Amino acid sequence: MLWTVCSLYGVKIMIYDYENKELIIKIVYYGPAMSGKTTSIMALFSHFGKKTSVKSIESTVGRTLFFDFGVLRFNGHNWSLKFLIYSATGQDFYASTRPATLNGVDGVIFICDGQLNSYDRNLRSWGELLTLYREEIYTIPIVVSLNKCDIGGNELIDELDFLRCISSEKYVNLAINRTSALNGVGIVKAFSEMIKFLFPELKLNVPL
Repeated sequence: MLWTVCSLYGVKIMIYDYENKELIIKIVYYGPAMSGKTTSIMALFSHFGKKTSVKSIESTVGRTLFFDFGVLRFNGHNWSLKFLIYSATGQDFYASTRPATLNGVDGVIFICDGQLNSYDRNLRSWGELLTLYREEIYTIPIVVSLNKCDIGGNELIDELDFLRCISSEKYVNLAINRTSALNGVGIVKAFSEMIKFLFPELKLNVPL
């Protein structure tokens, strides 16, 4: 039997599977095109030895058409956690698919292109997320990852400056970090931060 549990604001809808004693959580990687969403997911799954389990619908030039999808499971003493990990396509041509991918999300990992010349692209994508969720956005746990921090020769976006630009006192859980998806730097840290937001009072035996 499956039970859907909604928060007061109707945003968080974790699913409790009592038959299999499993808690199902949906996390979506969101952000502008070419920011590194797919690479970030691949790096996360590689950390847990599950890179080949990620499924992608790609174009002929290797870009995500609709979404990437993979499942991570962590076993507890009595209950297990099942994370459904998605990426939302950043291509504007397929923008109509993004609301469906975000439906029922429990947390968002927002992947930015951390190079300064991508500042405006990042803000446009963030603005779209705000438009989709309106006031509900403030109750959703969000981790912002400034990706491509390993690229030399280009000035990088300042973390505090970007956080001040997008932040508001209304957000319940919002964090920011730097990542290099190609090298796996900061990817697991971002996922770990999301877990802390989702389960602030729960000590998990998760090998992060």
